[in-house]
Amino acid sequence: MNSRRHFIGQCCAAVGYTGMASTLASLRATAAAASIPSGSTTPPRGAAVASDYKALVCIFLNGGNDSSNLLIPYDTAGYSDYAKARTLLALPQPNLLPLTPRTSDGRSFALHPSVGELRSLFTSGKLALLSNVGTLAYPTTKAQYTTNAVPLPPQLFSHNDQQVQWQSSVPDQAFKTGWGGRTADLLNSLNSNPQVSMSMSLDGFNNFQVANTVTQLAVQRSSGAGSKGGPIAWAAAGNSATATARFQAQKDLFNAQQTNLFAAAFGALTADAIGDSDLLTSALAASPTFTTTFPVSTLANQLKTIAYLISISSTLNLKRQVFFARLGGWDTHADQVDGTGAAAVTGAHADLLAQVSQAMNAFYNATVEMGIANQVTTFTASDFGRTFTSNGAGSDHGWGGHQMVLGGAVRGGDIYGKMPSPQIDGPDDTGRGRWIPTTSVDEYSATLARWFGVSDTNLPIAFPNIGRFAKPNLGFMG
Repeated sequence: MNSRRHFIGQCCAAVGYTGMASTLASLRATAAAASIPSGSTTPPRGAAVASDYKALVCIFLNGGNDSSNLLIPYDTAGYSDYAKARTLLALPQPNLLPLTPRTSDGRSFALHPSVGELRSLFTSGKLALLSNVGTLAYPTTKAQYTTNAVPLPPQLFSHNDQQVQWQSSVPDQAFKTGWGGRTADLLNSLNSNPQVSMSMSLDGFNNFQVANTVTQLAVQRSSGAGSKGGPIAWAAAGNSATATARFQAQKDLFNAQQTNLFAAAFGALTADAIGDSDLLTSALAASPTFTTTFPVSTLANQLKTIAYLISISSTLNLKRQVFFARLGGWDTHADQVDGTGAAAVTGAHADLLAQVSQAMNAFYNATVEMGIANQVTTFTASDFGRTFTSNGAGSDHGWGGHQMVLGGAVRGGDIYGKMPSPQIDGPDDTGRGRWIPTTSVDEYSATLARWFGVSDTNLPIAFPNIGRFAKPNLGFMG
């Protein structure tokens, strides 16, 4: 244990290092701004992002999205089964937004009336819908489920467990790393001399980006109009010369050599965090302001900051980036809709879907503005779908659900996978409309990872169970 006198001595010595540390910080900040043209307030956006750059953006809908009210049967027979099973949750058919997918299984489908922007993106071929995706240890039929003929993901219908399994894609093993983290480990070598981590989270720690080598960097989201967001704040407590000197002394102490392993590790991590903060603050301040207007919402603020971080990717020497955004509130056991009939189109779930629709649309428009729409792919994930039947005020925990993929490289305008039968106790139902997934998280995620650059040879490293499933490429990426 260090004595108080020894600790004070270290602090005093740290103040003496101020000049050197200040010089290093200045050099790092200068490097951050070096690629931005001198004297230019609006440098060309096309020059800001490398031509071979790619980004994956995960939007996690925390709590379990009731996607049966996102993608809805629209033909006469299908809607009749839907309305009968959903009772008070059923949306009026005249209010739905009908779709015309490129391929058809003979049935018709429509979207929730709150997602007009997503319907437009689907129609323009930029958005794809993935039906009945969920966690699976092996392909599973209803007969196999009923007789326990194949291993099932443990703790089905549990929020925490299913979130971890979605983000790891390995449901039958203890959690170690996420598939986003494993993908980052495989492709980090494409980032030559990266200035910060290629994995950035806009909502704190997540399992998706846990890796063996690449660490996830937490970044603060935009606070609204005029804000770009940025790093977790590191600053002096006050603007006085004394406060500034005190903060500099702290930074110098973090950089000082330590004999204690814990103190050395803590100092190095904290010093790196402060350095990343200084670098990102400088680079974001110098980045041009988008003309794209983002709505002010939790998700839009996260995606807005991601767009700005992408715009400075060349400054950070990053050609591959993995982002994580998260929106909570989807555990809609109650107050899912405001009432029956016309009132069903409003409520908590409608508000959440509207937020997603508007935020994803603005983000896509920002990638178009930067000229990189084909280089950024955004996808949704969630704990699980929810029961097709109502519990009286909402819906309960389910299994398979529908997801969305957006981007210029997406083969959009189509519904991929097999839509479940809307019949309660039908061929896809384990009870109450908990659909057995017909597409695994592995297949869904592997298709995204292959586009991102993971080779067929390395695909089993990123997805250890992918060999159990028939379609490692679902075809929704160009």
